[in-house]
Amino acid sequence: MALNKVEICGVNTAKLPLLKNEDKDALFKRIKQGDQEARETYIKGNLRLVLSVIKRFSNSNENVDDLFQIGCIGLIKAIDNFDDTLNVKFSTYAVPMIIGEIRRYLRDNNSIRVSRSLRDIAYKAIYAKENLMKTSLKEPTIEDIEKEIGVPKEEIVHALDAIQSPVSLYDPVYSEGGDTLYVMDQISDKKNKEDNWVEDISLGEAMKKLSERQNYIIQLRFFQGKTQMEVAEEIGISQAQVSRLEKNALRCMKNYLV
Repeated sequence: MALNKVEICGVNTAKLPLLKNEDKDALFKRIKQGDQEARETYIKGNLRLVLSVIKRFSNSNENVDDLFQIGCIGLIKAIDNFDDTLNVKFSTYAVPMIIGEIRRYLRDNNSIRVSRSLRDIAYKAIYAKENLMKTSLKEPTIEDIEKEIGVPKEEIVHALDAIQSPVSLYDPVYSEGGDTLYVMDQISDKKNKEDNWVEDISLGEAMKKLSERQNYIIQLRFFQGKTQMEVAEEIGISQAQVSRLEKNALRCMKNYLV
């Protein structure tokens, strides 16, 4: 893949504009008001972001122009869904969106195609697994899934393996009301159950500044090593709400400790 090309999809990459932070803020306010010209300017001002992302796929045999176009789709989706009130840099939000869009494209256009019937079995198995976990509150076995969907376990395993693709910890997996959840949010931190690193940091006073619910979420997440989904199920709210409360709590603690 020739990433040293000066012109990609008719765009001279050597002359891509670079927006200042104050320009970004002003443009985003206009975008929220439906200003299409501001949206176009914002897209052009972030094309360098797309260019930097597609460099990560330099080992791909895909045409660089195609990847750039797909990356631009991810960029546009990020602009349309970004919430500038969450105190998160746009690039931090946009990069996983762009990567995810390119990965989906590479997966869907892979030379080794997964048949529709195999995909159907895999998706039925995933759906059944989620339902079984909700009812039994434990990880179902492959035999449990076999009974649930009436498909031999060998076919289930084969189907699930067929749709697997490598993912980044920063791949977005869910978005609700501007709160994006990433793969890393789904992973338990078992190490912190045994480590005593918190004893060396004065977190006690900082945690007293939190609301009762925020304090409880921090306890579950970082002291008991639970995932956001597990916390959500325990306290009866959505995972997106857990993510929002967790971020606010950490921000509050950081401000106190600093």
